[in-house]
Amino acid sequence: MFLFIQAAHAAPEAAGAASLFGQILLPVAFFAIFYFLVIRPQSKRTKEHRAMVNALTVGSEIIFAGGLMGRIKGLEGDYAIVSLNNNTDVKVQRASVISVLPAGTIESV
Repeated sequence: MFLFIQAAHAAPEAAGAASLFGQILLPVAFFAIFYFLVIRPQSKRTKEHRAMVNALTVGSEIIFAGGLMGRIKGLEGDYAIVSLNNNTDVKVQRASVISVLPAGTIESV
């Protein structure tokens, strides 16, 4: 019976290396999955949006965060003056632009 107790003490030492490897591997695997499914796509979308906002020019037809469509009449730093129709102009943050429309879209709607 004494032999079985010694064998039981030897088992955790052999499993210790595997257990440590498993404890390190699991968080690394979770971070890798989280990175490729959440962080990387979000940073890619942010980079594309920043490039689109920096490429805005006078005359571009846009949709901004409120869902309104308009044509850029002027750019002032971080703001754009958007003409919604012939009589209405609004000033919006350039970052609130969510989409640039093809030329002529506003007239066709």
